Amino acid sequence: MIEISGLSKNYGGKRALSDVSFRAEPGEVTALIGPNGAGKSTLLHILLGLESASNGMAAFDGKRYNELGPNPLMAVSSFINGLTPYPSRTGLNHLHWIALGAGIPFSRCDECLRLVGLYEARNQTFKTYSLGMRQRLGIATAILTDAPYLILDEPLNGLDPEGIKWVRDFIKDYASDHRTVLVSSHYMAEPELVADHVVGLSNGRKVLDDNIDTLLDGYGSLEQAYFSVVKE
Repeated sequence: MIEISGLSKNYGGKRALSDVSFRAEPGEVTALIGPNGAGKSTLLHILLGLESASNGMAAFDGKRYNELGPNPLMAVSSFINGLTPYPSRTGLNHLHWIALGAGIPFSRCDECLRLVGLYEARNQTFKTYSLGMRQRLGIATAILTDAPYLILDEPLNGLDPEGIKWVRDFIKDYASDHRTVLVSSHYMAEPELVADHVVGLSNGRKVLDDNIDTLLDGYGSLEQAYFSVVKE
């Protein structure tokens, strides 16, 4: 279980997160939604130990990321939007580099590239990849360790309809094996098709925290649910 408890983050005089609390349960896909600037990426950065919190805690079964042992990659897989490989590194070399650090056989790299549809482009450099190809490589990197936790930050950016469907089906299948998936998105419609639970952020504050069926029954759509509570 991922537990976010009283999480706040200040940048100088600006508050990016304000006392946010929620849980993401095993076997479920939890969607973290909100427009750009809502605080989604900041929250994920804190969860993954990339930034420190001003107050509160973000933990995996009670442990912060830096408490997960000598190889946290085996516990938590992640794709963070904006964190990219070295431009001249090939897709395959990038995965080899991650695999080497995590103690994973190189054969798993080939397997992940095939899964995301990048195997034929494995020897192209990252700087030649389209936005959609870069997103696919990020997802291949995220699933390399087959960890019990999967964190995806805006994984649908730049993907074509076929790629979006693949990500959607993959996320649902990944969670079905009693693994915990937390995925952020500024798209409101897409999480309706994949999420079991939805947490909405607006200006760093939590405005939604409910299961998807309850939200859709009450508001008709996730977009309507979000904007209705933001206006309250």
